[in-house]
Amino acid sequence: MSHPGDDAPAPRGVHPRDPLHGVTLEQVVTELVATHGWDELARQVPVRCFQFDPSIKSSLTFLRKTPWARARVEAIYCRRPETR
Repeated sequence: MSHPGDDAPAPRGVHPRDPLHGVTLEQVVTELVATHGWDELARQVPVRCFQFDPSIKSSLTFLRKTPWARARVEAIYCRRPETR
């Protein structure tokens, strides 16, 4: 059942349904490495920056230049229970 105001847009700058709002790519990668580890990230997104001598810096460089890989990493982040 909807209530008056339910369809009202969120205040400017607020995105209640976007788990990536206000989260940097560095925060995303750092959190995923802490929770999943490099090996699991490499399994889910098989790219060299996760497989061979991984680092946050090399991953950020690659993900910023590769939209499909960034989308997959962000999707993994959004599936975390804390973001639901």
